[in-house]
Amino acid sequence: MTQTGIRVGIVGADTNASWAKVSHVPAINGLPGLKLAAVATRDEQTAREAAEAFGADQWFSDPFAMIRDDRIDFITIAVKVPAHRDLVLAALRAGKAVYCELPLGRTVRETEEMARAARSHHTAIGLQARLNPAVRRAAQLLSSGKIGRPLNARVVSTAPGFGPELLSAYDYLNKIYSGENLLTIIGGHTLDVVEAVLGEIVEVDGRAEILWPVVKLTDIGEESLRETADHVDVLGTTLSGAVFTANINAGLTPEDARFRFEVRGSEGWLSLTGGHPFGFQAGDLTLTSNVAFERPEEAAVSGGLGGAAINVGEVYAHLVRDVYAGTYSTPGFEHALHNARLIETVRRAAERRVGSKWLRPYGDPREGTLKHN
Repeated sequence: MTQTGIRVGIVGADTNASWAKVSHVPAINGLPGLKLAAVATRDEQTAREAAEAFGADQWFSDPFAMIRDDRIDFITIAVKVPAHRDLVLAALRAGKAVYCELPLGRTVRETEEMARAARSHHTAIGLQARLNPAVRRAAQLLSSGKIGRPLNARVVSTAPGFGPELLSAYDYLNKIYSGENLLTIIGGHTLDVVEAVLGEIVEVDGRAEILWPVVKLTDIGEESLRETADHVDVLGTTLSGAVFTANINAGLTPEDARFRFEVRGSEGWLSLTGGHPFGFQAGDLTLTSNVAFERPEEAAVSGGLGGAAINVGEVYAHLVRDVYAGTYSTPGFEHALHNARLIETVRRAAERRVGSKWLRPYGDPREGTLKHN
């Protein structure tokens, strides 16, 4: 680290339609204590273009060379999940702090391996919605007792993509091998917010379906078979005693994507709502209640596509404080492992209930630790 701040290198900072472009880059550039020092993409031209567009000092066409570079303190990994393991382990071996997008691994076993390797390292996992100021205030409001004993909650979490039509570049989301699908991405984010507000999920059941088994790849005029669920319903109980239902569905247009999380207590209610085209984890959320509460804090940064940098910026802000203070409060790879086990439990429950073979994981993940009915 230098006087200019923690020097960050991003793997996957493409100038095209990349998540890093619309969230990580504006978050890093908007926060004191961070410096976008380098970017790495799959070839020299895109890497050079990204460095110029984003104001990075260096560019790499080999991400492992960037990871080994002593001028980089901190590695952000924002590429497809099958590449996570090798990049994460290389960064940890190089002694770097690591921020990796969700899901951390394709399977529970991969996630366990990375979580073990990350002990004593500063890490962050892309479960950024739990750090949104409105989510943190909702958790405080519930714990204050102002709405009484939490009784039940209802979540509706919708997203574009995963529908009957996709661009061919996103066909990997339909395939088992990638580890990226509606349940692991949207489901992982959704259930993490449930736990952030209502406490750990202690019992869970699930149902899932493939509503569009044949997907049209619109840009090449071909069809692809969907191997993973595009509709998920979850029923569970949390440590606070509240029963919740979560409806996770996809195939909407970006303007129709929305998020609504309603909690009813014995003395009142609260609600979190959002409507970012990338899903609720990408933008700001609005907190309302029938009882008085203090306004949520201002986000550390704004910007990005429709505010996509807000929640990612909160992760970076927490991690910067941890690095300088020697603390470990930012949700990291152990938290990612908990989330992976939760999602695996939902998957097993849903698969047993419908007796199908969809969403079988790549490899041989271990059982989750939660009960399922």
